[in-house]
Amino acid sequence: AVPAAMAVQVPLWHHYLQALRSRAASRAQEHQRTEDVVLTLLERAHALDPRFLVDYSRDLEAFQFALRSSEGPLDVEVPLWVDAEALVIEQMGAAEAGDGLGCCRLGLPKEAAGLERWKADDVFEASPEGSAGCCGHIVPSKVLRVLKDLLVAAVVYCKHHGLITPGSLSADSLREEQLGLSLRVSSGWRTLHFNMVPVVRKRLRVPALEGAQLVPGFPEGALRGIVRQEVALVPAGAELWRVSTDYLLTRLLGALGCLRGHRLDSLSILDRVNCESWRDGGRSPGLTFGHLKMVLLWAAALFPAPEDWAELQGAVYRPLVVLLCCLATRNLPHFLHPERNLLQDTGLDLGALYQRVERFASQPEAALRIHATHLGRSPPPRVGSGLRALLQLPAGEPAYWATAYFDVLLDKFQAFNIQDEQRVSAMQSVFLKTKTLGAEER
Repeated sequence: AVPAAMAVQVPLWHHYLQALRSRAASRAQEHQRTEDVVLTLLERAHALDPRFLVDYSRDLEAFQFALRSSEGPLDVEVPLWVDAEALVIEQMGAAEAGDGLGCCRLGLPKEAAGLERWKADDVFEASPEGSAGCCGHIVPSKVLRVLKDLLVAAVVYCKHHGLITPGSLSADSLREEQLGLSLRVSSGWRTLHFNMVPVVRKRLRVPALEGAQLVPGFPEGALRGIVRQEVALVPAGAELWRVSTDYLLTRLLGALGCLRGHRLDSLSILDRVNCESWRDGGRSPGLTFGHLKMVLLWAAALFPAPEDWAELQGAVYRPLVVLLCCLATRNLPHFLHPERNLLQDTGLDLGALYQRVERFASQPEAALRIHATHLGRSPPPRVGSGLRALLQLPAGEPAYWATAYFDVLLDKFQAFNIQDEQRVSAMQSVFLKTKTLGAEER
């Protein structure tokens, strides 16, 4: 049976989750209102220039927005009306591990038909005479400039004709950034930040998903459908494009929502705690929703058994342990391209962040609050000494969290079909052995 000290705390986790869910309807409404404004602008931009399309299939973005509490730009893809299969992908530099992630240029073949609209000077740069294969390239910085002018004209038009709510936005809020256009739209009492990104959709290989049936923890049929999806080529600079896997990752997240258990609930809770506690209400730099989403995808693969996610607090601790491992080793691999470290060059103090995350893992009550009434004068410890010892492994000793040790830890965690406290003892025992082994090897 679950010890009384742990059982007393269970309602707190569910109370916190219920508080988050109680705001879901209002958040969905504000997202809908602001997105309607964005789509109205894009419709007008398309009417002015048919090369820029409107993507109405944004259910996944709304689904993801409902999961998060943190503020941050919401990407809006603006597809370009172009035959992507006719374009020439010119790789610039070596792609990482041959996975197609390197930057590229989008070339127009000299003899291709139906691409004349993309040879206009406002989006095109001709190649020097004598160049083989391509007559020139679609330039992302030029595409962004055209899209900005179209959106400014759309704002003026829609305001004049009463197509958008007065005060919802102004043309001055539109900012051209290196990789997209920043647009702030008011929902009435809160302003949402959208990042408008021109994209070229094309079928490209994603090796990490081609063996989808081998990925544990995800519905096999859903993964096979994701493999067949197009990927987006997005601006990577003034002249170059790159492959974006954001849409595929969101599809993977949606696939987890088809499974029973608290996988997505754990993400919602950790995102709220990250925003309010680890990032001081969003005032301090720190982890993003994207980081936590990646952690959950790894946790889902590492802990594929349904019972691992059946109980709320246990479901939260699974991605939490993965996150601690990533912070201690200073490496959060991209789920589809593990050679990419998403914690590299972030400028974050990972040591200090580790301490904050570990403090929450050891005593979460102080962070599990929506209202001040959740706080007691001296909250009791949530976890016993066994789990606390496991979670307090020193971040300064990444060898303790080395891959081999963590693999043994996960194997042992999944091997025991017993109660949590017994699992904790088994995990602690294994980890003490691997620490001793690591010290002997060093």
